[in-house]
Amino acid sequence: MRVPAPDPREVREASLEELSRLGLPLPPGQFPLVWEPGDEIELRPTPEIEARIAVLHVVLARCFGMPAEAAMGWLLGSHLVDMVTPPEWEFVMGGRGDHRSFVLHHDALFSLTWVLGLTKQLDPTLPVDERLVERLPDVAGGETFGQWRARLLTAPQHPADAAALLDLHYCLDWAYLEVERAGGPAPGVVDANAIGQRRWALEWAVVLRGPYHDEPPGWEEVDLST
Repeated sequence: MRVPAPDPREVREASLEELSRLGLPLPPGQFPLVWEPGDEIELRPTPEIEARIAVLHVVLARCFGMPAEAAMGWLLGSHLVDMVTPPEWEFVMGGRGDHRSFVLHHDALFSLTWVLGLTKQLDPTLPVDERLVERLPDVAGGETFGQWRARLLTAPQHPADAAALLDLHYCLDWAYLEVERAGGPAPGVVDANAIGQRRWALEWAVVLRGPYHDEPPGWEEVDLST
């Protein structure tokens, strides 16, 4: 569902108010808006988000000891091999790559479950919901991607709400990195890495349409440099 984007300045004002409430530094006045007045927004198709959740879940399972043969067998049986990115493929098949960076995807996974309404809140001061695993495919138990989707009760967020949370995490990402550089305390148990992962997922899941936006990026193409 494509809808008009909310006023970016009003959304940014709300984001800055939240940063102030958390005791975080505010970005500079020239900090870019995420979208422009007149833009439109939508979420990626639900099946595409579900597939990304499933792939990340298998990647994380490999991080914690799932054998490569079992991981590949599940992906093949669920017809998800085409959804695996080259770095993920290298890690799933041969354990190559930055193990720690793949572990951090736990928070990206959490963010995507929020987009589909499988997680009630995405609070920047709270860690990943301990019950998250119950909402993911039971890979070890042999549940296929199709079986998992059949038992899901998704209720995707309204695109405007997801976009507002994206703007907040855009600002939070900057603020947490500033706090980290200054050696100050974070407002909760979540660190800058987790905030960056949650932003990554939102940047991928929320599609912005307008004259200054390119086509939606692939998972590995999400730009977190600003």
